Amino acid sequence: MSRYAISDIHGCVNTFKSALQQINFSKEDELYLLGDYIDRGPDSKAVIDYIWDLQNRGHHVFCLKGNHEEMMLEGLTKFQTQSAWKKHGGRETLASFEATEIGTVPYQYMEWMHKLPHFIEVDNYILVHAGLNFKVNDPLDDKQGMLWSRHWYHEIRKDWLRGRIIVHGHTPIHQNEVKASLSILDEILALNIDNGCVYDRPGQGQLCVFNMDTRELLFVPRDEG
Repeated sequence: MSRYAISDIHGCVNTFKSALQQINFSKEDELYLLGDYIDRGPDSKAVIDYIWDLQNRGHHVFCLKGNHEEMMLEGLTKFQTQSAWKKHGGRETLASFEATEIGTVPYQYMEWMHKLPHFIEVDNYILVHAGLNFKVNDPLDDKQGMLWSRHWYHEIRKDWLRGRIIVHGHTPIHQNEVKASLSILDEILALNIDNGCVYDRPGQGQLCVFNMDTRELLFVPRDEG
């Protein structure tokens, strides 16, 4: 059995499928997805459908909520949030559902996003979408922090972590930054695996797969045809 973490797929379903093929993902393995399945990329609906298909076929796939799922949910009742969401990739998501507004997206997709947890603990890992707010007594109590945190490494309380390692996404970084963090992981106790799959930027444009057991990284270039 191998355990893998992936974050920020952002509608890139073909790249996601390619990544799982390259690691020979099987029913004996575990896959942890750290949020942001939707927005910006070409087929957000297909990403969710593929996750459901894997689960229905007996694969162990565990999903967290990302800030883009949260924005879409809030957009149901808040016009300003809906407008901002559309500008940050929501239009592409609606197009993948052949929908004009959030309210016309099938209910089961919205219900699934609503029920997604904000974090998962696996052995010595804390898996979360964006990060943790170490300014509060218990960082696992701050759900907004888990969805939106940026630039928080200098606030990490190692006494609270007790050797646990935070794996997250949310903030796209250069491939070399991911590798550099991995090389000192036991010192910084945090690893950002968002390599900006959906972006055309130097050192980005790849989906990063982290093997939580061997601490190996796989970078799969975006290929959405």
